[in-house]
Amino acid sequence: MVKENSQKIRAYGLVVGQLPTGVKNDITDVAGVRVGHVTLDHPLEVGEGEYACTGVTAILPHGGSLFREKVTAASYVLNGFGKTTGLVQVNELGVLESPIMLTNTFSVPAVTQGTLQYMLDGHEEIGDTTGTINIVVGECNDSHLNSIRHCAVTPQDAVEAIHCASEGQVEEGAIGAGKGMVAFGYKGGIGSSSRIVQADEASSYTVGVLVLSNFGRKEDLRIEHLKSGSPALKEPADGSIIIVLATDAPLSDRQLLRLAKRTGIGLGRTGSHFGHGSGDIVIAFSTAHKIPYQTTGWTETRTQLREDHPLMNQMFAASAEATEEAIYNSLSQAVTTMGRKGNTIHALSFSSFN
Repeated sequence: MVKENSQKIRAYGLVVGQLPTGVKNDITDVAGVRVGHVTLDHPLEVGEGEYACTGVTAILPHGGSLFREKVTAASYVLNGFGKTTGLVQVNELGVLESPIMLTNTFSVPAVTQGTLQYMLDGHEEIGDTTGTINIVVGECNDSHLNSIRHCAVTPQDAVEAIHCASEGQVEEGAIGAGKGMVAFGYKGGIGSSSRIVQADEASSYTVGVLVLSNFGRKEDLRIEHLKSGSPALKEPADGSIIIVLATDAPLSDRQLLRLAKRTGIGLGRTGSHFGHGSGDIVIAFSTAHKIPYQTTGWTETRTQLREDHPLMNQMFAASAEATEEAIYNSLSQAVTTMGRKGNTIHALSFSSFN
């Protein structure tokens, strides 16, 4: 692993969109949201050249019990070449009740098992005096750098990623689930960004996005300044991207679905065309309401943004802008990485935009 880049794209002079960013310019600008990583980076004793170059990333909407205090959520599939768990129930009920976990394609079962065990250990009622729990896991294929067939990720890695989650600055690039990912033929992985939407002089809302980028060819990248410098992988697969959107705005699950759709605009602006073999999937949630598992009432009252208020258009813009910048940050924060059979993916060299 070689360290070339260690800054967000704005350090190189590129400003995406018009809305202001949050203080950290990442998903944890949404109060309460936590992100944790576990990274695997070591040879495997199963054959010459076999290497674990992969990991797990956990996104927690808040620091309490997600099962007992669920959040409003939705998901949207831009292109369905993916192997996620839990999204059917998220869209049916409009709530999220577990951490959102990201990993490589063949590690979805192990990460699901680890996350399930973590939730069971902290909730004696699950599957006993209450119903079961819906675990949400997303994935991308990191098999160019990672010996994916050997399934190096364990359930304990998922548990550790959850325990590591914090509200601090999100680590980006070749970290956690992003360790072995490739974007536009260069080193991709984890990227994040945020936007502030001003409601009035006293009130504002935050939209934060985290991506796991693993898609595209060098020729697809739309910003010419980024195409020079480092050698790119000549024939990358279609790849995938998982986009996680968080906001503190009071939105219904249907409104979150509308925001989730707009992340595709930001993805398209970078150069993606949602390729045939690309799993392009969005998971969105709002922290504005905590929905109790148990209640004595049979009705509930919530506040939500007016659909026809100009503020909603600003939320749409924030979704697109934060997604585009998060993808660029996944590139700018990445480092040249060597994996299985000596395969090497170079970090993109950046020139100034000033």
